[in-house]
Amino acid sequence: MEQSEQGSAHKYLTVRDHLATLVAQDLKVGDAIPSERRLSQQFGLSRMTVRQAVDALVTEGVLVREQGRGTFVAPQRMDFEMRLTTFGEEMRRRGMEPAATVLAAQVVAATPDVATALELEPRAKVHFLYRVRSADGTPICIEQAWVPVALAPTLFDDGPPESVYAALRDRGLAPEWGEDTLSAGEATDTEASLLGLGDSRAVLRAERRTYSVDAATMFSRACYRADRYSVWVPLSAPRPTLVPRRRTTEPAVAGPDPSDADAPVSVGATGGPR
Repeated sequence: MEQSEQGSAHKYLTVRDHLATLVAQDLKVGDAIPSERRLSQQFGLSRMTVRQAVDALVTEGVLVREQGRGTFVAPQRMDFEMRLTTFGEEMRRRGMEPAATVLAAQVVAATPDVATALELEPRAKVHFLYRVRSADGTPICIEQAWVPVALAPTLFDDGPPESVYAALRDRGLAPEWGEDTLSAGEATDTEASLLGLGDSRAVLRAERRTYSVDAATMFSRACYRADRYSVWVPLSAPRPTLVPRRRTTEPAVAGPDPSDADAPVSVGATGGPR
């Protein structure tokens, strides 16, 4: 790298580090940062260089831009850790108070995709729970969950449970294993309204199957605010693919040989709030 390029990079990092320090030590969530003009004058740099530093912190989720208003300190992102825990447990672990707004809680006929996920006959009866999950009064995610009625007939007898996982544990169906499919997406108009999203409609979508003993006990879809969540995934050395335990009458399923570079590999992940 030439000396001029090194100098430009150094100046950009100086502004970025200055702003990061302001956020960490002097400013609180919702406070405005100094204007680009003021920062340009303070550091003797072009506004383009200053904007590059601000853009980097916006991308990292440290700052947030609001059209026509300015740039402000963003709410802290929560790590979406891949674990079989409840939403309430995860929020309380962060010192936040969880809550839920139930939009629907009823018994319905399983749609083809839900029946397949839960290994049920088409149109089998399932409990359906649709709700918005919040932390400290701020909507965090929208969740839809399906549980076979045959496994937990009384699940909704006393109203929708605060935690489906806890209700399953009480019935001897403690979640033992799960698999998540994560994807990035854009919120629909309904999702944006329920989550209180502004101009940015980026969301993290998670689809999960949860297993208890030898059967799939819950299938869920969740839509998380991308400005409040990031994904944290621990990694380990390759091993044979983990599969849920099946009924003893079925043959065991072997995972691919991790030493075979050409073998297709599927990734199962356990975790996330429920």
